[in-house]
Amino acid sequence: MASLIRRNISVLIQVLVWGLVAFLVLLFQPLTSEVKLPVQFWIKQAILLGAWLGAFYLNAQVWVPRLLLPNKISWFVVAALGTAIGVVILIYLVEIGLNLPERMHQAFHQGSVRRGGKGPLFYSLIGVFIITLVVLAIGTSITTVQKWQKDAQLRQLLEQEKTSTELSFLKAQINPHFFFNTLNNIYALTMINIDSSRQALHTLSRMMRYVLYETTSGTTLLSKELGFIQDYIQLMQLRLTENVKVTFYKPNPVTEVMIAPMLLLPFVENAFKHGVSTILPCHIQIKVEQHGPNLHVNVTNTIVNEKKLVLEESSGIGLVNTRRRLDLLYSGNYQLTAGENTPENEYQVHLTINLS
Repeated sequence: MASLIRRNISVLIQVLVWGLVAFLVLLFQPLTSEVKLPVQFWIKQAILLGAWLGAFYLNAQVWVPRLLLPNKISWFVVAALGTAIGVVILIYLVEIGLNLPERMHQAFHQGSVRRGGKGPLFYSLIGVFIITLVVLAIGTSITTVQKWQKDAQLRQLLEQEKTSTELSFLKAQINPHFFFNTLNNIYALTMINIDSSRQALHTLSRMMRYVLYETTSGTTLLSKELGFIQDYIQLMQLRLTENVKVTFYKPNPVTEVMIAPMLLLPFVENAFKHGVSTILPCHIQIKVEQHGPNLHVNVTNTIVNEKKLVLEESSGIGLVNTRRRLDLLYSGNYQLTAGENTPENEYQVHLTINLS
């Protein structure tokens, strides 16, 4: 629809421009003259306007795209000069065929005999040649600018499609990664407590509905995203021992804003993956705060193994993809830091996103 509107506007502009050219160059001076001009003059003027139109569109549709844009500059110059000379020859033949020099002389000098020589006709043809070159130059400029704009729009469209495809791919990676881990947890739980495993399946089904219906549009309400995180935490707590203390703080009430779905899950998942011990005391803290348009997410977990956790490394498919999703969706509007707090033996992730 937008392309059709732009095309119609372009056609309208060209009609107006050519109407103005016809009036100023071909009609204004003759109409304001007190001399009655012969009908052959108007025939020649109409043919000249048609020749300029033909030269303009021949140049715009053929010479520029086939010669100038492929960088065949020499051939383009030859073609443009040949077109201008062709217009001059056409007008010369029309002038001679209609005996226009003699008729114009009679119109301006009634009763006098026209002397020999082709001075007026020569200068008229020189003017036609120069104006034809100007018409070709204008056509070249317009066509080149339109081609540049079209290429820029195409590049932007391809970049958007690439971004959309990459986001879909990243999200598709995150979802199976999460469900693979969760199903493993539920499988282990069925061997310990059937009732708890049923509760876990109910929670998981609610989370699956979120993934299926809330992630298709690309954004979701913050309250739903936090509800999804809370379900995940409850699901994970079903198989934790008393040695693990999990706390989750969220805004109360939540100021509704839109956020990319499942964006926060990898940070929480990583904390459970690397911060849980069945023997040693450990803790996980997830804290979400809102300050105006900014969302602050802090995830802290005890380091229970000696393996160094680095966000940029492949410590989990989710973390790697989350950083990439942040780059694509919130470029320039987020800050993400992660690292170990050695004195307290903790790993901390801090994310700030401007969701305005």
